[in-house]
Amino acid sequence: MKSLVFTLILSLLPSLVVAQSQSVLIEDLTWTEVRDAIAAGKTTAIYYAGSTEQNGPGLALGKHNFIAHYVAQRIAEELGNALVYPTMPYAPTGDPIKKTGHMAFPSTVSVSEETYGAVAHDVVLSAISAGFKNVALMGDHGGGQQTLKNVAKALNAESSPKGVHVYYIPDLYYKEKEQMKAYLTQRNMAIDEHAGIDDTSEVMFIDKDHKWVRKDKLAPDHGTMGVRGDPTQASTELGKMFIEFKIKNAVTQIRSFTADKR
Repeated sequence: MKSLVFTLILSLLPSLVVAQSQSVLIEDLTWTEVRDAIAAGKTTAIYYAGSTEQNGPGLALGKHNFIAHYVAQRIAEELGNALVYPTMPYAPTGDPIKKTGHMAFPSTVSVSEETYGAVAHDVVLSAISAGFKNVALMGDHGGGQQTLKNVAKALNAESSPKGVHVYYIPDLYYKEKEQMKAYLTQRNMAIDEHAGIDDTSEVMFIDKDHKWVRKDKLAPDHGTMGVRGDPTQASTELGKMFIEFKIKNAVTQIRSFTADKR
């Protein structure tokens, strides 16, 4: 009986190895797997920046990072020809000396626009060095969006004559915000500005282990406790819809940019 079980396990090992190597997350792969994936057609790289910032008493600081990690993977899977670089966990969130913006609250992390742009710049160069032909930059946090746009524009100007293209994907962030606000307005619900319905719902949807939302501490606020909106109206159903907005918006825009640049 033991020998039969052992034989069965051995027979399953090749399929398990294949399954592991099918991840679209570069952090899950070996360098040879990335090399082979690019050679097989995974020619688009995704750089998705999150943020580590306060989100009121009811929502964990890693909100944007959780969302970015989930959404980036889904985008790559939908595209079918993409791999994802590790999530950038920091963004411009305020002045740490003057304690402006989110830096008024403990545990928020802020990097300068220069640092934020430099990291994106160098990751893109790494992706180009690896052999990717298209690199898509996007961010889940409002701060730093213009910087990502500037980095993409500058690097695209340098690399496009060589057949490599770098794009900023604004629809993931801005179009989703427009769609979210239109939906909530039509239903007379509170508009989410920070850590309200939109943000909290998205985290609720991806928080399968119930680690990141403190439901007993969710409360409407106008900034005193770090919230601008009413997270008590959040739901997993809304989160699924808003997350799907992001994925569809990004996939559509990336495809439109890369349609003739395989």
